[in-house]
Order: sequence, then structure tokens, then C-alpha cells
Amino acid sequence: MAEKENWGLLGRMVAKPGKRDELIAALQESSRDVPGKLVYLIQLEQDDPDAFWINEVWADKASYDACLTMPQVGRGMEAIQSLVAGMEHRTETVPLGDFD
Repeated sequence: MAEKENWGLLGRMVAKPGKRDELIAALQESSRDVPGKLVYLIQLEQDDPDAFWINEVWADKASYDACLTMPQVGRGMEAIQSLVAGMEHRTETVPLGDFD
């Protein structure tokens, strides 16, 4: 393994019916220009029109923790509250690859 490991997060979100695109747009807006974020990949589920997966790769866990204190991220979290039906899966990961 590399001397410095990246940190990742994989999660499945479900939007309230018909709100998936609005929820994704709000998440993308709140995560723009966040230091330490290397990948923010959203993948739509083909079998559920309201569900999607978010795959995040960060320089390290400290970068992720720091982003949670950013005003834009806080505003984004408030904005999505009315759009989210549930967060059904959340797994911390150790991403392998060259992300820098």
C-alpha cells in the first residue's frame, strides 16, 4: 500500500419520489470547490428511479471532516433535507489508484 492512503465513502441515497434530479443537483452544488475532494461520482440506479450511489474519494479523512464545517456544505445539507427519503447504505473505504 501507498505511504499515504486516500479515504473514501460509498453511500446509497434515495430521494423522495420524483426528486432525484433536484437532490443530485443540490449535492453537486454544495460539493463544488471543496479542498481535498478528489472524486465525487454519482451513479444512478437503473431499477429505482429515486435511488443513486455516491462514491467519494478524498485526499484523507481529515479533508472530508474539514469539508463538513464549510458554510456551503452546511447550507447544502439544509437544502437537501426536504428531498431525501433515506440513506440506506454508508461504507468508509480505502480507495486504490492514482487520484492526485
